[in-house]
This record gives sequence, C-alpha cells and structure tokens, in this order.
Amino acid sequence: MRKIKYKKTRKVQPNPLEYTGKHKKSESEMQLFVYDEPGFKENKSIHLSDLKSSIDLTKNNWLNLHGLNDIEIVEGIGSLFEIDSFLLSDILNTTRRTKLEETNNSLFFNIKSILPTENSDNITVEQISFMIKDGVLISFQEKRSDFFTHIRERIRTKSGIIRTKRVDFLLYLLLDAVIENFYITIENEEDKVEELLTLSKGSANPEILIRIEKHRDNFNFLKRSIVPLRDSLTGIKSLKDDAICNVIEMDSFVYFSRLHQKSLELLEQIESDMGMLESASNFFFSSQGHKMNEIMKTLTIISSIFIPLTFLAGIYGMNFEYIPELKIHNGYFIVIGVMFLMVLGMIAYFKKIKWF
Repeated sequence: MRKIKYKKTRKVQPNPLEYTGKHKKSESEMQLFVYDEPGFKENKSIHLSDLKSSIDLTKNNWLNLHGLNDIEIVEGIGSLFEIDSFLLSDILNTTRRTKLEETNNSLFFNIKSILPTENSDNITVEQISFMIKDGVLISFQEKRSDFFTHIRERIRTKSGIIRTKRVDFLLYLLLDAVIENFYITIENEEDKVEELLTLSKGSANPEILIRIEKHRDNFNFLKRSIVPLRDSLTGIKSLKDDAICNVIEMDSFVYFSRLHQKSLELLEQIESDMGMLESASNFFFSSQGHKMNEIMKTLTIISSIFIPLTFLAGIYGMNFEYIPELKIHNGYFIVIGVMFLMVLGMIAYFKKIKWF
C-alpha cells in the first residue's frame, strides 16, 4: 500500500511539475476523437503541434493522454487549454485523493482506478484525471489500458446516445467504466474471502491470518478510495442547485446521480465484506481455541486415568518390610487386575459424562 511521504525541502522557486506514479516507463501518446451525431474523426496518435488545428469547438472533442512521463506534453496541454498549474500538479501527483474542482467554464475530476493483480492478493492502482473545458474533455491516464475501449467503439458505431450528447455525458460514461473496476475488484476480493472462510474452518495454518489481514488492508484501501469519490459525486449533484458551473447540462445530472448511488452501494458492500473477514478471523481463533480445549481434555482424561494407578504403584513401591499383602502368592496379578478394573471404570464414567 502506498503512503504519502513528506519531503522537508524549502526552495525559493516552486518545485517543477513531477510525475510521482509507478508507471515511469510508459510512453506518452495522445489520441483524439472529434465527433457529433452525423459523424466522427479519430486520430490514434496526434502530436502536440497538431492538436490546436485538429480540435473543432463546434463538435465534441475527447483528447486522451496515455503516460504522464513526458512533462512537456502535459505542460503543452495545460498551456493550450489554460489549465491552472495546481491542477496539472494534481494530475501528476498520484498520491492525491479523489477531488472535484469546478469553475464557471471548466470541471476537473480525478479518480483512482483499482483492479486486482492476477495470481496475487495485491491490487493495482492507477490515477485517472479528467478536465472538461470549452466542449473538450481531456483524460489523463498513467498507462495504456483498455478501460474505455467499449466507449470508443460506441462513438465509432454510433451505439446508444453518446454522439447526440455533449462531453459531460462522455465524462459520465468514463467515470462509470472506472467505477466498474471497483465492482470487479470487490468481486475478486469476495471470492478470496470465501476461500479464506473455508480454509479457516479446516486448517490451523497461521498463513490464513496473514492473508485475512492482507485482504482487510485491501478493503480499507478500497474504502479510502471510494469515500472521496462519493463526496465528489455529491459535489457534482450540488452543482445542479448552485447553478454556478455550466459545463454539465441539466438533463445529465441524473446520470451522475446514478454514479453516486453506485458509490454508496460499493461502500455498503465493502462494509459487509469486512464483516465476513472479521467472521473468518473470529472463526479461526475459535477453531484454534476449540482444538486446544480438545487437546487439554484428552490430556486431562489420560492424567485422570494414570493418577490413581501411579498412586497404587507408589504405595507398593515403598521399601517397608511389613507391607500388607506383600507375601501373597498372586498379589502381583491381583494388583494388575485392580488397576485394569479401575481403568475400565474411569473410562466408563468419562463416557457417561460425555467427555468423549
């Protein structure tokens, strides 16, 4: 799990923009969609120098940037669209929490995209940022991924209403695609939690507890990622009443309300799953305690059987000359028989009181 680290530095000049994520080897590349209801244009690899002439403000424009290593490209986009430097810093700083910034002509939104790591209990995190300004939606991704492939195909094939709507509806679809990753991650975590519940019932391996704590950390991280997302979506809902931001059309607010409802469902599901993890942990300790009690009961039964036998053996092992029955010819066999009857009697008694 990544933690925020504070650097104790004081400089006269502000720190330059710096990408803080893990995907430092991802190559920066831009794609541009320009579309409306009659048609679309797609540029799968556009250069910064050609960007201004390729954008048509009379139509919807979707500019997507893969890879944030090339700071010059990020600064160039910021300069072309007059994006404030502190927002560019938020785009490049992947330790920041999900946030929403709105003005009268722009809307900024960033979100954590979370997916399970294959063949591992870890989860993969990527920050994705969105900026809507002057009919242009810009998305910033840390690396190339297929989160939005189906949305691109909708634009190409004119499926649904995407080409009849403005870029605020496109933002809804992009956010919905990212939120779907939360569902995939939680479903994957739930499968592993069920596996841990089964293992905790039949195994005493302490590795189970380590895995339980690992998945508890995963759920806590998911929760910390979704809570600010819920708050940001609440902020978008409030824009409808404030009438400050004109980036989102009135009939599009209902879509963002759906996303807000999804975020609430995700939080409720996480709380339920964390309860299941707590149950698995409690069951493991209860099972361990029960097994220990069974072991102690077995040892107690054995001790209870051998204590009187040891007592008899101790008496007849004393070195006194005039011990009663010492001269009896069959005394050894009589004592052995008495001991055997005592053992049978105690076993019958313990069975009667249901010790075993």
